[in-house]
Amino acid sequence: MKSISTTGQSNDVSKIALLISWRQPPEILMLRSDEVHVWRVYLDRDMSYVQNLKQFLSEDEKARAKRFYFERDCKNFIVARGLLRIILSRYMDKKPGQLRFCYNPYGKPSLVMPSGEETLRFNVSHSCGIALYAITHGREVGIDLERIRTDFACEQIAELFFSAGEIAMLQNFSTIRVDNMAFFNCWVRKEAFIKARGEGLSLPLDQFDVSFAPGEPETLIGISGASDKSSHWLLQSIQPGPGYVAALVAEDHDWRLKCWDQPF
Repeated sequence: MKSISTTGQSNDVSKIALLISWRQPPEILMLRSDEVHVWRVYLDRDMSYVQNLKQFLSEDEKARAKRFYFERDCKNFIVARGLLRIILSRYMDKKPGQLRFCYNPYGKPSLVMPSGEETLRFNVSHSCGIALYAITHGREVGIDLERIRTDFACEQIAELFFSAGEIAMLQNFSTIRVDNMAFFNCWVRKEAFIKARGEGLSLPLDQFDVSFAPGEPETLIGISGASDKSSHWLLQSIQPGPGYVAALVAEDHDWRLKCWDQPF
């Protein structure tokens, strides 16, 4: 997938975006300033693998894992967090267990970086056994992933959270399959933007619009009542696998995307 402008996007560019495949990362991993890397990993692992990853977690992460009621959720959290540490360590001269995280007032995590080092930014999303990690230098980034469900109250949720224009667009779709696909495309694009801004729902979901019609280029259309403009951000859809949708949002337009499949 390549960068797509949030204004004046062409159908040709959107088609090119669909051709990019997930690749195995090189042994020597370089993250250029004009790149965003997205990693895809699978969370369902045997217990020995989970225990091996658990050694990298901090005490507060281990405590958080214990708070999950279901064992599968606990295991998935440990794997997701452990693999995040392994992936980030590949970009830094540190071991996975040495990384330290801090959180902004809205809960968005970031790395504690040594003074003078270029800031490594990341964002994470996971759903039903798959996790995506977006990694970049010096720019805010957000990613969201969802499994498409047919037993979901799409219309009711849309009426609560989507803008008036998005609700009207969703009501134009006539079949359940298209309706669900459109809903989840809209949802992940809105969530990715909120996560990129890192300010929670201080900007409500109904205060900005995204495109989501099948075959329509992905676009952040406009933002109401916010100091930043839609042209400051670049929105791209990602194909994480059959039955899933995902979206990535990052600052500026001067970057290109590389997608890596898990080597672990």
